[in-house]
Amino acid sequence: MKSTKLNIKNGIFKKTIIPKVCLHQRKGDKHWGSERSFGSRTLQAERPAGKNPRSVEAAWACHVICALPDGKANAADSSFPRFGLGGSSCLQNMMASQLVKPDTRNCKRPRELEPQMPDSPQLSSLGKSDSSLSESSGLFYKDEALEKDLNVLKKYMEKTHQKTVIFGQEKTLPCIAPLLTTVEETPQVISAGVQGHFPEWLSGYLLRVGPGKFEFGKDKYNHWFDGMALLHQFKVEKGTVTYRSKFLQSDTYKANSDRDRIVISEFGTLALPDPCKNVFERFMSKFEKPAITDNTNVNYVLYKGDYYLSTETNFMNKVDIETLEKTEKVNWTKFIAVNGATAHPHYDPDGTTYNMGNSYGKHGSCYNVIRVPPEKSDPGETIHGAQVICSIASEEGMRPSYYHSFGMTRNYIIFIEQPLKINLWRIISSKIRGKAFSDGISWEPQYNTRFHVVDKHTGQLLPGMYFSKPFVTFHQINAFEDQGCVVIDLCCQDDGGILEVYQLQNLRKTGKELDQVYNLIARNSPRRFVLPLLGNLNAPEGENLSPLTYSSASAVKQADGKIWCSYENLYPEDLKEEGSIEFPQINYGQFNGKKYQFFYGCGFRHLVGDSLIKVDVVNKTRRVWREDGFYPSEPVFVPVPGASKEDDGVILSVVITPNQNKKNFLLVLDAKNFEELGRAEVPVQMPYGFHGTFVTI
Repeated sequence: MKSTKLNIKNGIFKKTIIPKVCLHQRKGDKHWGSERSFGSRTLQAERPAGKNPRSVEAAWACHVICALPDGKANAADSSFPRFGLGGSSCLQNMMASQLVKPDTRNCKRPRELEPQMPDSPQLSSLGKSDSSLSESSGLFYKDEALEKDLNVLKKYMEKTHQKTVIFGQEKTLPCIAPLLTTVEETPQVISAGVQGHFPEWLSGYLLRVGPGKFEFGKDKYNHWFDGMALLHQFKVEKGTVTYRSKFLQSDTYKANSDRDRIVISEFGTLALPDPCKNVFERFMSKFEKPAITDNTNVNYVLYKGDYYLSTETNFMNKVDIETLEKTEKVNWTKFIAVNGATAHPHYDPDGTTYNMGNSYGKHGSCYNVIRVPPEKSDPGETIHGAQVICSIASEEGMRPSYYHSFGMTRNYIIFIEQPLKINLWRIISSKIRGKAFSDGISWEPQYNTRFHVVDKHTGQLLPGMYFSKPFVTFHQINAFEDQGCVVIDLCCQDDGGILEVYQLQNLRKTGKELDQVYNLIARNSPRRFVLPLLGNLNAPEGENLSPLTYSSASAVKQADGKIWCSYENLYPEDLKEEGSIEFPQINYGQFNGKKYQFFYGCGFRHLVGDSLIKVDVVNKTRRVWREDGFYPSEPVFVPVPGASKEDDGVILSVVITPNQNKKNFLLVLDAKNFEELGRAEVPVQMPYGFHGTFVTI
């Protein structure tokens, strides 16, 4: 991977290619900073005392100082709009210090990136994320556009003051390798030791799933997503708690176990040919159609009253939630023309389930909205009656967008086509090339992000063309309708390289190497977008179509009829101290698809969640639960029976530790004040997992 920089020489900007950015971090008791090397220049950043020493977000909260050839430095005020993690800020300072005319002999501008907004000093040519430093996107300028940007920068930075960077003693992230290591299952029910109390009204199963086995024989998995599914069950009843866990007896798990090696490929691991075959047979096996894994390790989903384990392939496994035994394997392709479906469906109050899945054919690829009826007409049914109600053609037929979830309101499905691309040719040829499926996914920020809105009752795709700057989202928070608009809240980041970072060899690093891995990841933050619907689309060019006075998110009509959407940050300023926020959850049963106030998530000051956070999106405040050395799972909200307020209920989270001398536990918090009510400790090892649900009994 290479990066792009601008050299200032003889009054001319020239673009050169340098090795990948080298990132270092130092921090101390009073101040901390970070620095990035760009050839002969070094970007340094300062953060005030008391802030999170591991959140290297120079682009958001730091005063940026760039060393210039004459030994002087210019500082950009922290309120200046940033792009990515600080690289663009360095370039901004460099350009502002020497206002020169660029060498445009080889310059070109293949597409407009981000329109200029009147309410902030936007940069039409620099409106990119951290990827503006990458070779793939390049830095393309026209003379007039660059001069305009430089003038904006010069005027803005005349108001700033130079800052001093103070570095202190280095502190590294703790090792979490034990949380990403194979564990034994606990098939027999064991009692948990309760401290504090669990509410008497709380009765049911907390079900979770995630990877729990990372090798077979001498074969080892490469990626966190590859591990074999381990099912967890906490049963809460009358203040007592029990625990059990079992490996999902998928066909993949059984085939690997029988041969004591990896025989079916996963997301980041290519299964090698049978070593017992001769050379010719091993070579010819590269041309055989690869088997699709049924290792459904991502989430529990509900269809027609039954629970299934799902990933994003065409297979799901139906399970008995009391015994954790697999009862049936279901193939989506037997019912509708899709090649898979997400592990994050949405549910209407009547039990109707909506999902999305891709289909691939000779004419390219489509994103399909799926509807599954709420009831069975026969006791033996699974997803019978499922239908595709809308198909959306991908922007590039053989390079569709990767997506992990979608949004839903009372009347609409919101699909986000983001520039995290799946190269189907690379996927198809992966076995021949000796590469895993993950090799076919790439972050391509030269493309903008697009929102598609579908009427879920009629299946009609609305005509609005909604675009935003490149970003990646894996989990939507909530969506609702208000004053003729769809409002959608998401956990977003400005760089799509995170999938590659979560290789197991990275997660298991220690010391400075682990810090370097963490610093590669763009920070996730909650954002709100507003999408005006059909009635507002005839407004004149340049008008903000959003009528919502309570949100700073804008939707500006462009000359070509497109609507450019700029987001509102939903987080309080001090949320940055928590690093990132992910695994968002709400009071789903009462507020999904409706206007809401609270969501809950995990704070990521590490590569896995290390805190639980409650965010008030109206007042932009937060509450945090944290215990040093422990790592909580996705929070699950359970409402008090007959609750009248949105946050009347409790939060459940499985909290684990790499410290073998301490116990893992199920945590229960009062959702209103975020205070601990109790915990139930179990003397078993657990790996860090993905998702789950609570089922009332």
